[in-house]
Amino acid sequence: MVYSGSGIFEASRDSMNRKAFRDGIKPGWHYFGRKMDVADFEWVMWFTSFRNVIIFALSGHVLFGKICSMTVPQHRAVVYMLYGILAVLGSMGLVYLMIILSHCLVLYSVALAKQKWLCYVAGLCCLASFKVEPFSSWQSGFVTGAFDLQDVLFYGGSSFTIMRCMSFALESSERKEGIYSIFDLLKYNFYLPFFFFGPVMTFDQFHAQVSTRELRRKDDEMKNIRVHALLHVGAIIAVDIFFHFFYILTLPSDLKFMNRLSDWSLAGLAYSNLVYDWVKAAVMFGVINTIARLDHLDPPQPPKCITMLYVFAETYVYDHIGENHDNIMKELMATIATFAVTTLWLGPCEIVYIWSVFNCFGLNFELWVQKFFQQESFAKLEAKMPAAMSRRIRAVFGAANFWAIVLYNILALNSLEFALLVTKRLLLTGFPISTLSIWFITYCGVQLIKERERILAIEEEKCDKAKVE
Repeated sequence: MVYSGSGIFEASRDSMNRKAFRDGIKPGWHYFGRKMDVADFEWVMWFTSFRNVIIFALSGHVLFGKICSMTVPQHRAVVYMLYGILAVLGSMGLVYLMIILSHCLVLYSVALAKQKWLCYVAGLCCLASFKVEPFSSWQSGFVTGAFDLQDVLFYGGSSFTIMRCMSFALESSERKEGIYSIFDLLKYNFYLPFFFFGPVMTFDQFHAQVSTRELRRKDDEMKNIRVHALLHVGAIIAVDIFFHFFYILTLPSDLKFMNRLSDWSLAGLAYSNLVYDWVKAAVMFGVINTIARLDHLDPPQPPKCITMLYVFAETYVYDHIGENHDNIMKELMATIATFAVTTLWLGPCEIVYIWSVFNCFGLNFELWVQKFFQQESFAKLEAKMPAAMSRRIRAVFGAANFWAIVLYNILALNSLEFALLVTKRLLLTGFPISTLSIWFITYCGVQLIKERERILAIEEEKCDKAKVE
């Protein structure tokens, strides 16, 4: 890792003033003589350009929410809704608010039928109207004005609104008696911390938690909230520092320059791009979740994948179709349906199609390999092995699977050309020395992680037994 990192650091230093990177590398810390990688618009938007606006809006939400929780806790959901509506109205205008309300009304009308298939069809059609031309441009054309954040807020708020309305409709169809009111839908949809950037907290969970009148915190809950808030601030600062020394997002845009790097540096660049995206998702989830926890909610945990849609996709698509994820055909149908919805969510285009196909294949391939080695002959052979040897063999396959995940996802994070370059260098040009050495280092990392997980599971099991006794 040190050797790979040193190569990326030297490449970043040498390319600081390169003309090809002029758009991605901007002035940073002048007193250190360093520029900053600003290729990720989303990160720059959150923590640099619009940081003060976001802090101001969320601080107002926390302040009014706290006052309401202390005085009239039974009406706090109404206060959250009113503040959210005013924030959306002030930032995006009346026309945008009317578009959102019209979609809410349409999907609420569909929910009255209590037919799941109709909820899915209507919801996906509404989502397609924001993701597919010419319907997307037609709706966005109604919103006048222009500022840097407008497109992000428009499509973010609209897309998450559709997902929340679908969750409301699906949960309503499960309700045996009556139906939730449209007022419940509006309280759910216009909760400001989740409105523009997610995540999608399912309606049943949100409704149950926000309707609680007795607001009590667990022991040390505020301490945990403060600790997590400080950790997220530390992560933001760490990423900011990192971007001043390692231009991991901008470097892959110049393939000629990439060809000069060693195999190890190229592998480190691909790996660091994926890790950064996980960190970014965890930080963005963490900031929003901290606000939600201050509002006495139990929000979704940070995702294991790279999309804010994971709660919706797991609950209503992947787990619903795949059930226990043990049947090959059901798993295939579940993954195809999940990535079809995700493709529509991200916006249909060539690179998204390729990303979805490879990830869909990867998930199913894991199950196919698992089923293959569960055959009687292999099961008997594994039973005769020492437990440690079995874990080592699994770690070897785990290391290969990890790099498959890296290669699948840099398609979406960077470009198809960069993914092909990394694949060629690691599997063809760098074989056997670079290929096997990187595989071995990854194997060691996987083995360490799995061993730690095994030890923690044993300790947790001992604690559970002690509690029972």
